Amino acid sequence: MKVKDVVYQLESPVEQLESTVDSLLFGNGESEVSGILVTFVASQFAIKHAQKIGANMIITHEGIFYSHKQNDQVLINNGVYAEKLELIKNSGIAIYRFHDHVHKYTPDLITEGLIDKLEWTGYLEKHKQTSSILNIPPVTGEKIVEYVKQKLSIPFVRVVGDLSSKCSRIGVSVGFRGGGETAIPLFEKENVDLIITGEGQEWETPEYIRDAGAQGKKKVLIMIGHAASEEPGMEYLAEKIKSYFPAIQTTFLSNNENLIHAK
Repeated sequence: MKVKDVVYQLESPVEQLESTVDSLLFGNGESEVSGILVTFVASQFAIKHAQKIGANMIITHEGIFYSHKQNDQVLINNGVYAEKLELIKNSGIAIYRFHDHVHKYTPDLITEGLIDKLEWTGYLEKHKQTSSILNIPPVTGEKIVEYVKQKLSIPFVRVVGDLSSKCSRIGVSVGFRGGGETAIPLFEKENVDLIITGEGQEWETPEYIRDAGAQGKKKVLIMIGHAASEEPGMEYLAEKIKSYFPAIQTTFLSNNENLIHAK
């Protein structure tokens, strides 16, 4: 199996995109794949871990040089960038960025992975383009916060709203979808009690929720962080890849492992 075959399999469920950040950033598409490492971001640690386990292909969701559109010009003469670039080139590892296509899956596979990690698939009502709507048994916002932290193995989240209020209709989104343009309509049009999302501007949706609370309309926003919201989707993707290519050793690496080893 060649690198280009893996890329084709991952992109084939989606029609050709006019503009995308997805591409083979390093490596040769004709190279045979000996192993695949799937991760949220191809960090320094992830690249070294791929070398350690004999994986010569990394599938990363986010850009490897600290910007969404891979603007390397701002990193010229930057020591961290130079050392990481040298590591990648010397490793011979193919690195494929898989961001836009996976979000265009029907449903969005990254959101689907988060819901699966939370074990809420059975409560799913519908998938929308940038979010999903669930109906769970009524429970306080405080209980949901603790449940999410436990299921995702994260030490903290950021919250706005009255956590004592009972919530059952939940909006779930991932990544940078907590801004007012995407989050606020869910409260009004979908009548959700609570939204779980990755991140967003601090002054948009939070201020809406504060005003809603002052009017007696109890709404809650839980921001779990960009990586925490999308890592479950990449783990979910790794399982899909195992079913596509059972003969290839496929490994998922959590960003939490990166943090643990960095201490």
